[in-house]
Amino acid sequence: MMNKRHFLRATAVAASLLSLGSAALAAPDWLPNKPVTLVVGFAAGGAADAAARLIAKKLGENIGQTVVVDNKGGAGGNIAHQFVAKAPADGTVLLFGSVGPLTIAPHIMKVGYNPFTDLAPISGGVNFPNVLVVHKGAGVKTLAEFVAKAKKAPGSVDYASTGAGSASHLAGELFNQRAGVEMVHVPYKGGAPALQDLLGERVTSYFAAPPTALPHIETGKLIPLATTGLTRPAYMPNIPTVAEAGYPGFEALNWYAFVAPGKTPAPVLDRWNAEITKVLKDAGVAEALKQHGLTPQPTTRPEFAAFMKKEYDQWGKVVKERKISSN
Repeated sequence: MMNKRHFLRATAVAASLLSLGSAALAAPDWLPNKPVTLVVGFAAGGAADAAARLIAKKLGENIGQTVVVDNKGGAGGNIAHQFVAKAPADGTVLLFGSVGPLTIAPHIMKVGYNPFTDLAPISGGVNFPNVLVVHKGAGVKTLAEFVAKAKKAPGSVDYASTGAGSASHLAGELFNQRAGVEMVHVPYKGGAPALQDLLGERVTSYFAAPPTALPHIETGKLIPLATTGLTRPAYMPNIPTVAEAGYPGFEALNWYAFVAPGKTPAPVLDRWNAEITKVLKDAGVAEALKQHGLTPQPTTRPEFAAFMKKEYDQWGKVVKERKISSN
């Protein structure tokens, strides 16, 4: 039987261990003592979710605090952006923001937030090009043949997108503008139904995310015509860029980046920038992201703010010139 002295000693040891455990899990001195939430505007299982979870795990390890990924899909990511714009500005709510809701959708529809005042830039995250693919029955194998087909019968060639105001939508409109064609936009409620209809030959083409298109390219069900970055991605070395195929300077990247509620204090934003760029520069994280076809894009806060403004202005011009609306 344990005597009183042993009991008190055991109690003291237990309390000491608990104290050490609590200290290990305690919040950094620049954050409130509660879990950090990283909001993602798309469903689990996609490119955004995969990247967010890889980064969140390493962030949590580095700062010694839980970082929870919260998927708030819907409206092309706009629901998540509106949620974070109104969230507590104490550094515990971050958003893995994306090109559509941050720089395209505000030109097309009422989104319930101002991306420049209601959200604060932290750092770039990841980027990747789209790949323009057609189904095997389309009768074209090169971008030149595709353009010729579109010009021969204006309005006869259509293209799928993941929704009005999405990166795939605007990639198609930018291509219409640069190539002088009139492809018909067919919006879907996400990448999965768009890809399904392309494979079923119910739509001609799609500016698809490479990770979802690659398996079907490899089986010959989809024909890749060009990628939309300025350089060829390492996992598609034999597919030309749109720029290489006759349209110099053409670039339409998908990207995800880190932002916070607009009133988050600058010192907290600066600290998050340091922690996030550290993770994005980690060799293991970078390699894991590249396995998903994603290129890390760490930046300073001013660099990302300038990049976002450039993208916002570019897509605003395309929206205006192409007379794009959400209808």
